[in-house]
Amino acid sequence: MKIIITGSVGNVAKPLAQQLIAEGHDITVISSNNSKKNEIENLGAKAAIGSITDLDFLVKTFEGADAVFLMTPPNMGGTNIVENTINAGKNYAEAIKQTGVKRIVMLSSIGVESPIENGPIRGLHFIEKFYNELENSSVTFLRAGYFYINFFNDIPLIKNAGIIGSNFPETATIPVVHPIDIAKAAAEELVKHSEGKKVRYIVSDVRTASDFAKAFGNAIGKPQLLWVEFKDEDSLNGMLQAGVPKEMAELYTEMGLGIRKGVVQKDFIEHGSVVNGKVKLEDFAKEFAEKFNA
Repeated sequence: MKIIITGSVGNVAKPLAQQLIAEGHDITVISSNNSKKNEIENLGAKAAIGSITDLDFLVKTFEGADAVFLMTPPNMGGTNIVENTINAGKNYAEAIKQTGVKRIVMLSSIGVESPIENGPIRGLHFIEKFYNELENSSVTFLRAGYFYINFFNDIPLIKNAGIIGSNFPETATIPVVHPIDIAKAAAEELVKHSEGKKVRYIVSDVRTASDFAKAFGNAIGKPQLLWVEFKDEDSLNGMLQAGVPKEMAELYTEMGLGIRKGVVQKDFIEHGSVVNGKVKLEDFAKEFAEKFNA
C-alpha cells in the first residue's frame, strides 16, 4: 500500500514508519524540517518536506495514497495552540476531500469527547468532528492514553525537590500509553479494510498516580518518592518557572484539573476501559530510570 505518515520522525511516527516499511509498504513521511530528510530516507521512506498549514502541499502529498496517518503536533506555535491545532485538522480534512483518500487513521486521545476541562485535547474534539463528516473515507479514531513519556518532564522536580506530582491526587487513575504501542495499533488499522467511522482506544496500562511515584522511585533508587498534589495555581507556576510557555502551561493545568475531576478518563471508562497495549508501568520505569540517570 501507499501510505502517508504525518509526525516527522517523532515518538510515534518513526516506529510506525519502520514497521510499515518492514511489511513492504510504500511509505512517505511528512516533516516540516528539511534537516529530517536524510533520517527519513535512511529509514527507507520517501520524505515530503513542507508545512501541514499549506493545503496545496498536503493535496500534492496525499494524491494517490491508499491510507494516511494523521496527527497534529502537541504545540503548534506557542500561542493560539488549540485554534492552530483545529486549523491543522481542517486542512487535513480538506486535503482528504480533494484527493479522495479512502483510509484514515487519526491519532486522537482519551478525554476527546469533552469540549471542556481537557486542555490541549480540546482541539482533537473538533478535529474528530471534521473527520466524521468525510463522506467517502473510512476513519479510525485511535484514542491514546496519557503518554508515559510526559513523565520525563518531572525529572527536574524529582532531582530538585525529591518529589513528583501534579494538580491531581495520588488516588487519581490515569490510563497511559507507550508510543510503541500506538505505532503498532496504527499500523494494524492503516492496512485494514474498514468501512465507516470507528473508535479504537490504545492504552498500555491504567494506574494511580501513587503507582507512578512508587515505580519510578524504585527504578531510580528513591523508594520513598512521594506523589504530591499541587493546587492549580502552584502547578501552573511550577511549569512557568520550568520554562514552559504560558499558554501551554495553562492547557496542561486544565488537563490536570480534568484528570482530577475524571473528565479526561470518562469516555475511556464508558467505552469499556480496554487495555490492549503491551508496555506496562514497570517496563516503562526502566526507560524512565535511563533518562533520569543520563
